[in-house]
Amino acid sequence: MAEVPVKPVGRQDIHKLETYLLIGTLLRKDVIERIKNAEDRLTWIDSLAVAAGALARGKAGMPVTEIAEELGRSEATIRNHLNKKTEAGKLVSETYEMLVKGQIDPVAAVLSAAGDIEEFKEELDRVVRERDELKERVRELEEEGRRLREKLEVVKSKLSEILSSI
Repeated sequence: MAEVPVKPVGRQDIHKLETYLLIGTLLRKDVIERIKNAEDRLTWIDSLAVAAGALARGKAGMPVTEIAEELGRSEATIRNHLNKKTEAGKLVSETYEMLVKGQIDPVAAVLSAAGDIEEFKEELDRVVRERDELKERVRELEEEGRRLREKLEVVKSKLSEILSSI
């Protein structure tokens, strides 16, 4: 907790707070669940990163115009994150408040996420096995389809012979 500056002074402190806010937010169980279920994960993570950067710079007293320029986003986007008008802004602000109140610890957050990572690995392994089984089933069905097409050609040929003999 003491290593993460809640009122950053200088670039190094800003980067420490920004990094902690992003990682601390990403490792929250509620956020992990949202990201798992989100179709637009990359957009979500990008928004969290921008919100974390905006809040860290805002706590250092940087003006919105400078934050926007530094993060490569519009001033409106930065204001929306800082004013908690975005989901990412709300989540990162909650993480900041939890940090200030001593309710979360960066090391503890990483350790608690380790269990989630193991669950995720197990789920990923299960999905990969299912995918492999489905690939095998598709291969079998394609082979069966090929055999049926060959039989159909034989039947067509015999039907053609019968029709020409009639």
